[in-house]
Amino acid sequence: MKPQIPDDPDWDVVVIGGALAGSSTALQLLRAKPGLRILILEKSTRFSRRVGEATVEISAFFLGRVLGLTRHLNEAHLVKQGMRFWFTNETASTLADCGEIGGRYQVRLPAYQLDRAVIDEEVLRLAQEAGATVLRGAKVGRVSLKPGGPEQIFYENDDGKQTANARWVVDASGFAALLSRQEGWHVPNTEHPTSAVWARWRGVKDLDGLELADKFPEWAAASYGIRSTATNHLMGDGWWAWIIPLKGADVSIGLVYDQRHVRFPKDGSLGQRLKRFLGAHPVGAELLKDATCVEGDVLARSNLAYSNTHYFGDGFVVVGDAGAFIDPFYSPGMDWLSFTSTAAKQIILKERSGEPFLDLVARLDGDFVKSYGRWFSAVYRDKYDYLGEFDLMRTAFRLDLGLYYLGVVSQPFKRGAESLSEPVFSTPPSVPVYHLMRCYNRRLAAIARSRRERGKLGRTNARRRFFFGGFTLAPSSSWQVLKALGGWIGLELTEGWRSWFGSPGTSVAAARLQTQTGEMPPGSIKPAKAS
Repeated sequence: MKPQIPDDPDWDVVVIGGALAGSSTALQLLRAKPGLRILILEKSTRFSRRVGEATVEISAFFLGRVLGLTRHLNEAHLVKQGMRFWFTNETASTLADCGEIGGRYQVRLPAYQLDRAVIDEEVLRLAQEAGATVLRGAKVGRVSLKPGGPEQIFYENDDGKQTANARWVVDASGFAALLSRQEGWHVPNTEHPTSAVWARWRGVKDLDGLELADKFPEWAAASYGIRSTATNHLMGDGWWAWIIPLKGADVSIGLVYDQRHVRFPKDGSLGQRLKRFLGAHPVGAELLKDATCVEGDVLARSNLAYSNTHYFGDGFVVVGDAGAFIDPFYSPGMDWLSFTSTAAKQIILKERSGEPFLDLVARLDGDFVKSYGRWFSAVYRDKYDYLGEFDLMRTAFRLDLGLYYLGVVSQPFKRGAESLSEPVFSTPPSVPVYHLMRCYNRRLAAIARSRRERGKLGRTNARRRFFFGGFTLAPSSSWQVLKALGGWIGLELTEGWRSWFGSPGTSVAAARLQTQTGEMPPGSIKPAKAS
């Protein structure tokens, strides 16, 4: 049924984009202030499947405890069993030979593997039930911003060109980043030149199935938990791939690579090239042996990382991917959505209640600019230098995950949902942790570059497993962080000293030169030539 647009074209809020970022913002606003007049403009008549399926603990809290979707998540999606990582080198010929990092038991806190089209439709439906007017097939072309409003939104639908006026505009346009590109706020992250290729697959082998258990009984018995519904990662030098199961037996599998280190094959269809690349890893070869891509569901994107110079102002808020994206690794995009949507709600409600709000706008705008820069610098800068190293990633993962639990995940569980308006590394207590994470990430990258220079990449990758019991929000989990710090110190004393002075190993420029000349860095998995 076509929605009835009031004759009066003025709205309290116009939301550009009806997927999760936009609809969750509208839903929160309407639950807090039911009388708000909100128009959601969504260009699609039906959501298509998209990446961003895995949640982590912050986004799971947001979906379950803020939006109240726990029943829907349990019925329509899969419970996620943490993260697992698989490593290889020239001596590993089978899945059981590969190095493995992951939990020994089931997870402690909820997270989910999502079919994004399904949850997007569900949250948009809830927003409409709460009172939002939803107009689908509406493509926004331009927004005229005016501090204090009214903001003018120019869009087009089956009825032709239209204009909506609103006190607030919420840009939830995703990678299109409508407002930031229009206003010149969009900043490509040229320090992190990554690309991705992904597809939906059918016929992927079950990591917990009888076929693999019979083939590799010792390997199957080593883990007490479920492997298949974790986000499984294939790890290589300068690249990684995700394997995410979805409700209904389809599996999302995608490759992310640093363009300075890796050349993606050029011959064949996109799906064939992706399968050939991943098939050079023993785990990928085993799981994808009889798998096929879902026709028409193979996509690619280059230069993934970007940010904004502004996220909030007097009359506009930018939420989710419309504002920034760092990297799919560790699934930070859904956390960013949770933080930006919560902050947007706070700003709009404060203004609509007649309270002074500009100081809040200025503070949050600065906090999110700062958060992106620190988040990238602490976790992602140069991480692709050591992604393929079992022992270095074991140290990094334990520290990254432990500090995420103790410093980030703990906040909403202990203080409530309003803590989600404080993005990562934006508060004074988080600054020392930011410096610590930036330090060990830099050092592990330097150690990996030194190994590359000496031809020692991947030497610890085969026939090794690291299983851990998982983190909790209790202070006792800090012991695991301390043990991981001890492991880092051990790495520095045994080989890190090589890069304390002078050259840290092969530079990014040298890696780029190797790519341009067609020579893969030592230790890389070389995709087979097209047949």
